Amino acid sequence: MVALKPFLETSVEYLKGVGPVRAEALRTELQIETFGDLLTHFPFRYVDRSKMYRIADIHDENTFIQLRARVIKTKLIGSPRSQRMVVSVEDESGQIDLVWFQGVKWMADKFANGQEWIIFGKPQLFNGQWNIPHPEVEPPEKEPLPISSIIQPIYSSTEKLKSKGLDYKGIGKLVKTLLLHEKFGIAENLTPGILERLRLMGRADAFLNIHFPRSPELLEKAQVRLKFEELFFIQLRLLKQRINRLQKNEGHVFATVGAYLNDFYHKYLTFELTVAQKKVIREIRADMGSGKQMNRLLQGDVGSGKTMVALMCMLIALDNKYQACMMAPTEILANQHFGNISRMLAGLDVEVRLLTGSTKQAERKEIIQLLETEQQTILIGTHALIEENVQFRNLGLVVIDEQHRFGVAQRAALWEKNQKTPHVLVMTATPIPRTLAMTLYGDLDSSVIDELPPGRKPIITKHVYDRDHYKVYNFLKQKIHQGSQVYIVYPLIEESETLDLKNLTEGYQTVVKEFPPPGFKAGMIHGRMKQQQKDAEMKRFLEKETQILVSTTVIEVGVDVPEASVMVIENADRFGLSQLHQLRGRVGRGSSQSYCILMTPGELGNDARTRITTMLRTNDGFEIAETDLRLRGPGDLQGTQQSGILNLRVADIIKDEKILKFARNIASDILNEDPGLRLEKNAILAKHIVHIDERQQNWGLIS
Repeated sequence: MVALKPFLETSVEYLKGVGPVRAEALRTELQIETFGDLLTHFPFRYVDRSKMYRIADIHDENTFIQLRARVIKTKLIGSPRSQRMVVSVEDESGQIDLVWFQGVKWMADKFANGQEWIIFGKPQLFNGQWNIPHPEVEPPEKEPLPISSIIQPIYSSTEKLKSKGLDYKGIGKLVKTLLLHEKFGIAENLTPGILERLRLMGRADAFLNIHFPRSPELLEKAQVRLKFEELFFIQLRLLKQRINRLQKNEGHVFATVGAYLNDFYHKYLTFELTVAQKKVIREIRADMGSGKQMNRLLQGDVGSGKTMVALMCMLIALDNKYQACMMAPTEILANQHFGNISRMLAGLDVEVRLLTGSTKQAERKEIIQLLETEQQTILIGTHALIEENVQFRNLGLVVIDEQHRFGVAQRAALWEKNQKTPHVLVMTATPIPRTLAMTLYGDLDSSVIDELPPGRKPIITKHVYDRDHYKVYNFLKQKIHQGSQVYIVYPLIEESETLDLKNLTEGYQTVVKEFPPPGFKAGMIHGRMKQQQKDAEMKRFLEKETQILVSTTVIEVGVDVPEASVMVIENADRFGLSQLHQLRGRVGRGSSQSYCILMTPGELGNDARTRITTMLRTNDGFEIAETDLRLRGPGDLQGTQQSGILNLRVADIIKDEKILKFARNIASDILNEDPGLRLEKNAILAKHIVHIDERQQNWGLIS
């Protein structure tokens, strides 16, 4: 593959039929810049060209059809500047018109009466009659090209590309030109052993048959081959990175469990840890005492106690005379962590500090000096932690909360603040489906807290239509009189001209009207407010000055109010499934029964109905994550697009789970035998990994 690098990296502008104007359109519309990009712009579906329709059987505008018919009449309609050509054809069952609006003068003499053609295109209805605009036509006796196919590839395109003659047919012609190019060739990148073991098609044949398959069987073999290749090299690189980390990255040895952890556990912890929490702490302790750098993903549903696990691990760092830090994605969440951890550690000789964008300059300077001198420090903050002037004396443990909200560059900047690599614990309250975790976090060790603390009652979830608002408001009044607090969440801040949604400001006015003072008090919070305003509203809600908090999804993470026992989500059909689950997790933090009410209009689409019924059926975050992955695909979840890993060209981690598992198992077998890919038989794999790495910024060990 490396030998072909200059050819496949040639600008698509230099392919016959492209040129600078089309090249720019391909780049901006489909991110196709090179021959290689065009080669991997795979068809999104196919049409079987071996099937012949009868004209009388046409009934669907959305289906491509193929006819064998003869010309009975040709006519030009309209003025020369806006002329169209209509060719009437017939078979034994009926008659249909073929219509061209472009290229008329070049085709005017092409069709002779009585001449037979093979016609391929998508029919449409016009004035109650079927016609086929701009069909492909060829004589029945035409000799096939070396890569011709009975299965027609259909490529994705855009209106802008279509205006430049690059609809699915135009793009197909470019791909065919590339495949027939005199310098075109595809080097194999899998070993003979892998090809034989899985009976995979060769790489060159796979590319030919995925674009222009000669049979359905060859198409399937080509797809399996290229899907395996794509997933295999993802897994090989992830597993190799993990091996490199364990071999090369010497970690701080946390050999001591001393006074900080023991005093906290025996004197300050007011409840019993769950079995799952204890198991995870043992796993983390083993990592941090191994002499190898820890890089562990901690998954746990909302309210499962991840923060407590992180705190106890940070105390272990302090016991071993190292500093620890925790980075959160928002100031609200950072403030909450700071408040909770400071409260839990009150009485212990531990310096807990908060650093965010709102920290005043004098305090910021004090914190920076403290980090350079004081060992027993826990620093909690936002992106402010990765500023260049923030340096640690001896950072031993980095905890990253809601890690998918940070870009890889931001996480790496924190990770590199020490000469010696700190241990890294990344946490997420959004459970990650198995296939996604295997693909996106395949180089991390993984821990799961799969139980909630005792005494937590399952949240009761109800679906209510908008017409029953008055019933919901009566229920809220009843719960508030009993001492509960309420969230009401809206999807938008201001009225949108394009979306018929209730908005936050209108909703707040309605709530104030329906829940008037002095009996009730409501607050409002959203992402466009200044931090001081947000903090003031949150403080009022936390201190029970307000009973109702009207909000956008800014409270999805970061608010922990034990007395808040009712969550109302307006226009719940407009929220993603994982987001609904996260919002629901904002209640149920105390001992009283909590409720989540999903409000929707009368009509629901299929996906919205699936999301609502899933929320009603289960509180299991992992089941919800699996359903969300099937509904939305990986590109929208967990910030995966920023990773660069899941920009999959042909594989689908949902549909191709079996191939993914095969790929990971085979990659694991190869690396168990040859961790450095130094054996001659694996040279082809090592070479291709270098080729991939040349095109991707390798952030290496922090995922």
